[in-house]
Amino acid sequence: MKIASDNRDFDLIVCGSCTVDVLVHPVDLLQPIGVGRLHRVDPITLSVGGIVSNAAITATRLGLQAAGFSAVGRDRWGDVVLHTYTAAGVDCSAITQHETLPTSATVVMIDADGQRSFVHSQGAPKAMTADDYHRSTALFKRSRAMLLGYYPLLPHMLDQLADVFAAIQKTGCLTALDSAGDGGTMDPLSDVLPYVDVYCPSLAEAKHQTQRENPQEILATYRDHGARGIVGVKLGAEGALLSPAENEYIAIPAAVPPSPIVDTTGAGDVFFAAFLSALIKRCDCFAAGTIAAKVAAHSITAAGATTANFDWESVAKDTPS
Repeated sequence: MKIASDNRDFDLIVCGSCTVDVLVHPVDLLQPIGVGRLHRVDPITLSVGGIVSNAAITATRLGLQAAGFSAVGRDRWGDVVLHTYTAAGVDCSAITQHETLPTSATVVMIDADGQRSFVHSQGAPKAMTADDYHRSTALFKRSRAMLLGYYPLLPHMLDQLADVFAAIQKTGCLTALDSAGDGGTMDPLSDVLPYVDVYCPSLAEAKHQTQRENPQEILATYRDHGARGIVGVKLGAEGALLSPAENEYIAIPAAVPPSPIVDTTGAGDVFFAAFLSALIKRCDCFAAGTIAAKVAAHSITAAGATTANFDWESVAKDTPS
């Protein structure tokens, strides 16, 4: 895996899903909502979510030049997304405002332990097509890396996803892919993996994709389907298992959160973004994974994936290189 030199305009372009998140806490997720009931909760807050928000803002806070490549509606929610990105230092020049589709929005219901459930309305990002990416090849040529997620939620791209990644990889831009939901199956993933430099789904997604239970067997299955870059599995409270090369496995222990857990929303996105950020900063795989675990542990101590306090200096401190 080769990372382009520092003379590109962007370090990371994050593509795909972006939403407005309405955060509701605490909600007893084991009890029915019921009809006509009043649920008293903490102050309801508004944030941005989806991988474009979670990963691009994380990368920016870790010192990278990040940009978003997605779509929002021409509505108030779209204004919230663009304003939040601009305030965070994320470049919005490649985020379009769709004329008819709304901005994606999610109600995130969070219980007292930080676990969550979602009510989601998918909007403008789902309309993006492979042609949108092919027309933007020059944009990816300006970046050292890109991350696309969540590919199962982009129905108009699935048949041509391998072609998109092959074209982007040819520009010298490192390619990374993230999943969502149950992860789908190995179709179309098996066609895409040969053109993906970094792929690291959650364990639940990986199990559904590969029909394997053991993380090492899961990673071997990705290799059998053509993966040549770094593959990994996020293991939640157990950390992560990474494979930088065939038959090579690196266990990343989970980091201890610096304060009580509030909300685990987006922790996987934050882990992936921090991992890519550390790789772009020339860390080896173990150091990058360790830093990613630290950043993810910070992220779950506040409501919303990107509201907790962290920076590169604090998470890279005492990390072996």
